[in-house]
Amino acid sequence: MLTVGVDIGSLTTKAVVLEDSKVIAHELVLTGESSREAAARAVQGATSVAGVDIGDVARFVSTGAGKSETPYEGDQATEVLSAVRGALFYYPSARTVIDMGAESVRVARCGANGRVVDFGTNDKCASGTGTFLDTIAKALELTAEDIGPLSLQAKEDILITATCAVFAESEVVGLIAQGKDKASILNGITRSIASRVYGLANRVGINKDVIFIGGGAENIGLRKSLESLIKQELLVPPDPQLTGAVGAAVIAQEKSKAQ
Repeated sequence: MLTVGVDIGSLTTKAVVLEDSKVIAHELVLTGESSREAAARAVQGATSVAGVDIGDVARFVSTGAGKSETPYEGDQATEVLSAVRGALFYYPSARTVIDMGAESVRVARCGANGRVVDFGTNDKCASGTGTFLDTIAKALELTAEDIGPLSLQAKEDILITATCAVFAESEVVGLIAQGKDKASILNGITRSIASRVYGLANRVGINKDVIFIGGGAENIGLRKSLESLIKQELLVPPDPQLTGAVGAAVIAQEKSKAQ
């Protein structure tokens, strides 16, 4: 059975083709101004890589901020449920899922059957998200990919006190003016973000195993900062940005089998 999961995020749109219990293709594109067009491009790209026709797909399920904008007939699933189903696809032992995207952070606690027991999301401030990290990277004349490895080379502990993205960026500019090294500034930023994510996870409840997904999971510095607070290893799926789309494809299969 072929199913497709589409995760239409604020920054990127992901499509995954699932054949029974195997991911056979995926595509990631920038969402841009039209979620609908991004979904079409992602699905067309993924099905092309898989070597299948869109008409061969048994069911589509969309998720993400733009889930209602998909051009394909199908169902919709919440971001939290898709994240949990995707995490369980890779790690059946998953009981806590931390999902850090471009503009949001979600934490869910789940059972072995995929049922969401509890969940929480960050507030409207962007200071704990991928977009904020991109902003800081630009302020330091770095790429987002530089942040994680460089943050591990810190020479001193720097405390970032601002909890608002705008004020935190101003604080970083001030630290640069003081001659602080970039690695230490980044280490302070990642520890500050990790602290806020940990606070959210603590409110929801942290049960082992903890799975870290979304673009933030690709940041090694952030991952290690979170691990030091949670005091356990975080499991990260391959291509963690795709996990929500994988979960949506899994839900599509469950719905098709239930008919």
